[in-house]
Amino acid sequence: MTIAPHRLRGEAARYTWLREELLRVHGDVDEETLADTLEGISTLPDMLCAAVRAVLDDQALCEALKGRLGDLKGRLDRLEVRIQATRVVICEAMEEAGLTKITEPDFTLSLRTGVPPLMVIDEDAIPDAYWSPQPPKLERGVLKRALSDGKDIPGAVLGNAAPSITVRVR
Repeated sequence: MTIAPHRLRGEAARYTWLREELLRVHGDVDEETLADTLEGISTLPDMLCAAVRAVLDDQALCEALKGRLGDLKGRLDRLEVRIQATRVVICEAMEEAGLTKITEPDFTLSLRTGVPPLMVIDEDAIPDAYWSPQPPKLERGVLKRALSDGKDIPGAVLGNAAPSITVRVR
């Protein structure tokens, strides 16, 4: 069951309000009693658990889809290789047999002279007009490691770490 984010946020706000009210009215209440009372009057812990289970289900589905996509990508690659190999054999057979055109109801096959491919023999001899400059690229990983190692680098700092959750599955 997927928990809508607005419902989770709303229940978190309600939980916070209830906690503050209980502390305001019963300021001397101990943490265990407060936690038990909140658990009885709020659905936040149950909603959080349901949200975590939904995340775990989605993660499992993502992993399964990645595996399936990998299998399909492999199949696609094999089909593309087979297509290209078959086209080469067709071309060679037509060339050897002297056939230049075959007309069928669903296709026409023609043998023609291809476009000459580019062959670079000496890159250093090619004039600058045929080269495009590459813009500099910031190496973010290297920069972050340097900052983490304590180096002072003008123009960059490490930001504040955001809170995160950890879910361990048995």
